[in-house]
Amino acid sequence: MMIAESVRFALTGVMANKMRSILTTLGILIGIASVIILLAVGAGTSNAIKTQIGKLGTNVLTVSRQTTAGGRAAGGQAVTGPRSRGTNLTLQDMAALTDPVMAPDVAATAPVVTAQNVTGTYQDATHAVATFVGTTPSYFSISNDTLAAGSYFSDGDASSGTAVAVIGNTVAQDLVGSSVTSAVGQTIALNGQNFVVSGVLAQKGSSGLNDPDDIVVIPYSAAQDKFTGYSPSLASITVQAKSADVMNQAQNEVQMILDARHNVTSANRDYQVRNQAQILTTATTTTATLTVLLGAVAGISLLVGGIGVMNIMLVTVTERTREIGIRKAIGASRGSIVSQFLIESLIISLIGGVLGIAAGYIGSAFPLLGTQPEVQWWTVWLSFLVSAAIGLVFGIYPANKAAKLRPIDALRYE
Repeated sequence: MMIAESVRFALTGVMANKMRSILTTLGILIGIASVIILLAVGAGTSNAIKTQIGKLGTNVLTVSRQTTAGGRAAGGQAVTGPRSRGTNLTLQDMAALTDPVMAPDVAATAPVVTAQNVTGTYQDATHAVATFVGTTPSYFSISNDTLAAGSYFSDGDASSGTAVAVIGNTVAQDLVGSSVTSAVGQTIALNGQNFVVSGVLAQKGSSGLNDPDDIVVIPYSAAQDKFTGYSPSLASITVQAKSADVMNQAQNEVQMILDARHNVTSANRDYQVRNQAQILTTATTTTATLTVLLGAVAGISLLVGGIGVMNIMLVTVTERTREIGIRKAIGASRGSIVSQFLIESLIISLIGGVLGIAAGYIGSAFPLLGTQPEVQWWTVWLSFLVSAAIGLVFGIYPANKAAKLRPIDALRYE
């Protein structure tokens, strides 16, 4: 019975000052909505990065050249450590990595020859290619590429330098229009060199940082002959492990083989190996840190909203001093006074919390900072519990202050 009476008095108090209650509720609403939206942005960013890296293959190693020249440290002192030599990566290196005895955990390899500032032209349309790769057909399976139309080039094309190309969706759209399948069989010019389009890759989608669909892939020998000045060296070697579980073993095998071939040690390697799984772990850690920071920023606004609740409740206690005195004079217990103001604070906070959750869901429906936010259920429950906690924690002091008033002093209050 006492609880029901306290709820009735609390609702009467909330409705007595509608505008003040609305403004106080608005502070909680903004805080809760900020927490949900910013945490959703963090989760959306993390998932987008995971998806993008996953499209490139989570069991992929990239071996690239590394040249480190000696220099001088701060203060002009010479660096005395070993120097890495600029030894080239070759097709023989790549072939050695597929040795089933020395590298049992390596499933496939592909050479990568790159060129910069390549422009594609078709009739009156031009496109500056973001990623230009010369390789073998195994590159497509390693990179999780699939075809939207046409076919890949063959191993024979790769070794003979046939002028064929597989282009990404973005390149196809810019050169031939929205019907990308019509690009198959057409002849495009790459820096003035004619290539027949054999296939168009299926769309992977942009992560906001780069566009994996802005790519042209040609046979590695054609790239060496026409774009890199007949250089036999490779920009990198893409290596696929047999599974994500043996990534570290595959990396150790690759390093062991290349150390022996290049006559180097772990201290002076002339190449570096990037582990896609490690990149994924680093990216996940980074986005988790970002999410925590975003949540902390939103939490500050929620704290400000809680302080606003306490401030308004203190004002309410002051305004209703005579009412408190009358209730205590006719027998109201200290507990009933405390529960009345605690419930009033809790009602304001919960209304703000529910509206904040709704606003958070609405705000998360739209892309923010180039990312589609993804609301997580635990953030909704956490927001609801936090709003309730705010009502209780920031209502305790005003409620106790009201309960401690002496009836005679309260009745004399003007």
